[in-house]
Amino acid sequence: MIDVLIVGGGGAGLRAAIAVAEADPELKVAVVSKVYPMRSHTVSAEGGAAAVIGVGDTLDEHCYDTISGGDWLCDQDAVEAFVAEAPKELIQLEHWGCPWSREGDGRVAVRPFGGMKKMRTWYAADKTGFHLLHTLFQTSLKYQDLIRYDEWYVTKLVVDDGRVHGVVAVELRTGRIETIAARSVILATGGCGRVFPFTTNAAIKTGDGMALAYRAGAPLKDMEFVQYHPTGLPFTGILITEAARAEGGWLINKDGYRYLQDYDLGRPTPTPRLRSMELGPRDRLSQAFVHEQHKGRTVDTPYGPVVYLDLRHLGEEKIDTRIPFVRELCRSYQNLDPATELIPVRPVVHYMMGGVHTDLDGATPIAGLFAAGETACVSINGANRLGSNSLPECLVFGRRAGLAAAGFARSHRDGEAPAVRSQGGDERRRLERAREGGGTGERIAGLREEMQHTLEGAAGIYRTGDALAKAVDTLAELGERAAEARVDDASATFNTELINLLELHTMLEVARTIVACALNRQESRGAHQRTDFTARDDAAYLAHSLVHRAPDGTPSVGLLPVTITRWPPGERVYGRE
Repeated sequence: MIDVLIVGGGGAGLRAAIAVAEADPELKVAVVSKVYPMRSHTVSAEGGAAAVIGVGDTLDEHCYDTISGGDWLCDQDAVEAFVAEAPKELIQLEHWGCPWSREGDGRVAVRPFGGMKKMRTWYAADKTGFHLLHTLFQTSLKYQDLIRYDEWYVTKLVVDDGRVHGVVAVELRTGRIETIAARSVILATGGCGRVFPFTTNAAIKTGDGMALAYRAGAPLKDMEFVQYHPTGLPFTGILITEAARAEGGWLINKDGYRYLQDYDLGRPTPTPRLRSMELGPRDRLSQAFVHEQHKGRTVDTPYGPVVYLDLRHLGEEKIDTRIPFVRELCRSYQNLDPATELIPVRPVVHYMMGGVHTDLDGATPIAGLFAAGETACVSINGANRLGSNSLPECLVFGRRAGLAAAGFARSHRDGEAPAVRSQGGDERRRLERAREGGGTGERIAGLREEMQHTLEGAAGIYRTGDALAKAVDTLAELGERAAEARVDDASATFNTELINLLELHTMLEVARTIVACALNRQESRGAHQRTDFTARDDAAYLAHSLVHRAPDGTPSVGLLPVTITRWPPGERVYGRE
């Protein structure tokens, strides 16, 4: 039996595995990952990781920036723990070999980032996630007893009498279905951006961990808060990192005008600070794009309206030194050179502030089940995550979840529960029936596309009650149609059609929670903007959305008070003085 089973091999999952292995070498640890760990989406993070290190910066200032940027929906005890532990985690990565960029005198280099008043974002050029994930993966290889299930897809949590007892998973290469008994399970599967049609997220980010927990009886939290990043490449959705603006890039409209100076980005006064307005919070910048579009000041392209990111004034040397990957992406995917040409960009779905409801140690309401990283909601991100907080979140709460899961496993040494084999057998038969195919309904791709465009239309940058209510009915209908979807491939080996079907059901579950929470929250806060309820309403909605799966499969939404410690709700501000 596995003591700690981790689902997901990215930043949070590997950090959890290392924490368990360091805490108790006697525990049996396993990592189940849908892809080879170095292909996890953490590798795509570019800009950096936030942690207080510089003179003139303080933990309280990082806390305040995070809480204000999250529009006061962050749990402040979680933020304080996160901010205090983030520097230790980044220093630990340094000791493990992460090649942080350096200043001329040898100090770790930091750059400004959106919503941060001080320069506190550590970086490794603009491939921070790549180097961070390499460092974690190489460190994990030291623990030779760590078991890896690479390219296995988890389809079910085995839960009995309010406690998790393991998982059921499919090996993609062979189609083998296995029930893996475990004393504790950590979900670290990342976000669910693929429920939208235009996203920075890799194809693997289909909300697997969120749906596993939700089906098993754990609530999801704050699912209405979907972050759009203001600078994605048209057509592909590939991210142009916020670091490009941190290094001095400008956002301009079709007239060459730096339009952000016309909008309230959360500054304490309307006076524009031209050197910092491009580093406003991501939600405000994405909303400003929509207003520019309505004013006719964007540029029409075959892939939708765009504005431009201007890096030309930075010069080749700075671009090649500080953001070389941006230049590589632009050359490869847009056939342009940002040193001499404008980069077309548009808002693109990037990150989920919501996820599986956990406490500060990653524990869910189901005993023995933990979650960390983007698939979890602690909550430190509130209604809008600040750029460069996500990588240290994976590290801080990955470690915390690992230690907590190890403690749970040590205190529960009983043998395999009867539910493991009985539920595992039921799931095996379900999967075998699905693989036999022969459905008479529609193709998976068409249903997935309809779901994505339903989400984009109803739960995009701006929402209305009428559109959300219609989406509730549309998604319910899509769920019924998906149950009869056609599966033509009956083979066992690399049956990607079967995996696509399982992912479609997962995404539809998650999509329904997003829409239900957005319909229930009758206010505008952070990334959730209702045109029929335009004001923030602290009296009614200074609370998390908590959504459970009802017995009939529909989402049931309630509210949970936000934890306030030292910072009462106030006006959102940002920017460097």
